[in-house]
Amino acid sequence: MPNPTLVRTCVFFACLSLSVACQAAPLDVPTPPTAGPQRLTFMAGYKPQANLPFVGAYIAKEKGFFAEEGLDVTIEHSAGQGQHLQLLMAGKVHVTTSDAAVVLQRRAEPGLPLISIALIGQRGQQAFVAKKSSGIASPKDWEGRLVGYKGTPPPDLFALLQAAGADPDKVNLVNVGFDPRVLVEGKVDVYPVFKSNEPYVLQNKLGQELIIWDAADYGVPTLGLTYVTSEAILRQEPNALARFLRAALRGIAYAADRRDEAVQIVLKYAGPETDPQHMRFMLDTELRDAESEVTRQHTIGWQTEAQWNALADLLRKYQALGAVDVRQAFTTEILERARVASR
Repeated sequence: MPNPTLVRTCVFFACLSLSVACQAAPLDVPTPPTAGPQRLTFMAGYKPQANLPFVGAYIAKEKGFFAEEGLDVTIEHSAGQGQHLQLLMAGKVHVTTSDAAVVLQRRAEPGLPLISIALIGQRGQQAFVAKKSSGIASPKDWEGRLVGYKGTPPPDLFALLQAAGADPDKVNLVNVGFDPRVLVEGKVDVYPVFKSNEPYVLQNKLGQELIIWDAADYGVPTLGLTYVTSEAILRQEPNALARFLRAALRGIAYAADRRDEAVQIVLKYAGPETDPQHMRFMLDTELRDAESEVTRQHTIGWQTEAQWNALADLLRKYQALGAVDVRQAFTTEILERARVASR
């Protein structure tokens, strides 16, 4: 049976390609300038790999979707330590990526005027894993065990324990960093993973059979990666952002339909030494997490105030978020402009 969200997305882009004359609300989205392509810079928030927002931009660049929108897009990658957000605030970058929770946290402190223009990850990026041989069947069994976290214990860890009826005071939390071998070596019983990355390493590189717990499966409100811009750029370049987003989402739809080709395009950026099967695992995982009831009703990348409020409430509950106006952290305006202009 065809995937309804991807069918809807493909229909969306078919209208663009065929220039179908559909009725739409009267929004002023001018055609791309004829004097020459408009230059934009997209900075992926991490090294080159198959994170879905990265893939959308890679394919839009390589297949000419940006060019068709009258855009000359330079693709760069963050060196880490929040470089991409710093450059966005300085106006050196027009669009980047950020985890939804980070968007809220950075708006609260230090007050960065970040704004999500599309929510690609409809579920959070993190999960928790244990070796199948451990005998751990549910988060309730984490009591009395060593449970890892990266940096600081995330709110979804505590929310997951509560949802499973576990006592957090009986769980031994350990800061484990970013080396999944600590699970293999028995230094922790439960290890926090980025779902599209470390399970592949543990299963295919380190030979482990895993049991995986995703907080979203327990009703915990989690969100993943967004395309993000600044309030200043949003005011100055709404039409250019709409054209960028339309091309990037077209790239995501292309990747969903041609996954092997999408991986080969990723390798052009990540380098020939990159494991293509690892990139395929990442792409498949993130395509699954890009879907939700919200996207089934609308389209890939859609976001609602209810989603953002639920995430903010979770962060506040576990003292991970200061004062912030959630309504200022995201907008559907750019996606709405992109959709109207494609009809």
